[in-house]
Amino acid sequence: MHPNGHNEFSGERYQQQYYHKFPNRDSDPGPMGAKMTIATVILAAGLGKRMKSKRAKVLHPIAGRPMILYSVEAARRLPSDKILVVVAHQAEAVKQVLEGQPTQIIHQGRPLGTGHAVLQTQAALANFPGPVLILNADVPLIKVETIRSMLKTHQDHDNELTLLTGRFSDPKGYGRVIRNPAGDLLSIVEEADATPAQRALREINTGFYVANAPFLFSALKELTSDNSQHEYYLTDIVQIAVRQGLKLGAVEVPDSEEVMGINTREDLARIERAVRGRIAERHLSEGVTLLDPASTWIDADVTIGRDTLIYPNVYLEGSSRIGEDCVIHSHTRINNCRLETAVTVLDSCVLNESVLEEGATVGPFAHLRPGTFLHKGAKIGNFVEVKKTEMGEKSKANHLTYLGDATIGKEVNIGAGTIICNYDGVHKHKTIIEDHVFVGSDTQLVAPVRIGRGAVIGAGSTITQDVPPDSLAVGRAKQEIKKNWAKRKKKAKGIIKEEMVKPRKE
Repeated sequence: MHPNGHNEFSGERYQQQYYHKFPNRDSDPGPMGAKMTIATVILAAGLGKRMKSKRAKVLHPIAGRPMILYSVEAARRLPSDKILVVVAHQAEAVKQVLEGQPTQIIHQGRPLGTGHAVLQTQAALANFPGPVLILNADVPLIKVETIRSMLKTHQDHDNELTLLTGRFSDPKGYGRVIRNPAGDLLSIVEEADATPAQRALREINTGFYVANAPFLFSALKELTSDNSQHEYYLTDIVQIAVRQGLKLGAVEVPDSEEVMGINTREDLARIERAVRGRIAERHLSEGVTLLDPASTWIDADVTIGRDTLIYPNVYLEGSSRIGEDCVIHSHTRINNCRLETAVTVLDSCVLNESVLEEGATVGPFAHLRPGTFLHKGAKIGNFVEVKKTEMGEKSKANHLTYLGDATIGKEVNIGAGTIICNYDGVHKHKTIIEDHVFVGSDTQLVAPVRIGRGAVIGAGSTITQDVPPDSLAVGRAKQEIKKNWAKRKKKAKGIIKEEMVKPRKE
């Protein structure tokens, strides 16, 4: 919890940050000559039957971010005048993910193919004369530089239509690019409609296009569903452009990995590994030390400062922000947290929606739950759980402790085994511990309660009332000793014999 009582990672504010904060790492227009304004259409209406999921395919997360947001981020880094997202299956759920993005939702209604999907954007682009870029929401590895190259080719050659192609050693599942002997584009044939000779071709259609708006919508109206799937194929606009004698071209993607689509869970896992590999490479290039990048899982929206050291088997999730000179040890999970400079997290910790200021230390085996705020130099040790608690500068709870719904001042020592009893079965209550308090081991603080500045709590106490400043509070029963009670008890139960309890001769 922030000192003002607001948890910066909770509720609606966090949802907006998690889904919509994309670092604009590459916002310049790139090498495209004169300024080029485009409209971007993102196709996100597919059901994704082969995923065998109740969730729409484009909502499946990759590196902690719903798949569709990769295409949206790419569109935002391009000179997109409009970003239109065509949806059908689970449209409301997709719309919710896109809330706050500069996108316009277009409902396809009944899915009748990719050509039909793009045609639904005609009304929204009625007065748009420029190029329309068409992206697919299930191809998250596409690089903005590759799209810029396609846009530049389209502009430099004054094309009506430009497409992105690729070459796969195994092109199964992809439409094939058909060329004449001179290498000119003729058409794209979907695999289901291809002849054996056409299926032997290795150049494939990636599903990425740039088309001038007047030609695009004119061609879409000519499409028919006379094919094996009875759908309106967007790919047929290539043949229409050829028939009309229009200028068209193609750019081959430099790395086929960029255009790998997601149709199955296996595809999803493969893309996940690729995305996380790119994320690790980026952090390494920015001055972060990852001792084992392959075992370090970093979500797409995580930021990490230079000279931070991360051990193997660490998970950094959500929109966590890790400062410079931090050390994060193995088997630790950090979700939507902010760690400032020189924070140390020891082995096997779980941190969720918490803030750690400069020099704070956590672990090993500690659990910070939502709303935890550790000030400079604070220390949470092994087997300590903290929830919705503010820990003052240089305060420490080193062992076997639960702290919940508390405000703890500066230089406070919380002894081992201390429990804040914050819940009465109906309501949560607040505990306030002022500066320089010493809490002895095995203490129970029954909230609501305030411990005054400089007070001392005797070990083994149960504290139910406020403690004045600079006072000693001891809340435990008086010790009573009954000599030989244990022996008599054992004798009565037959555990020991009479001779075993005779007094020993001096």
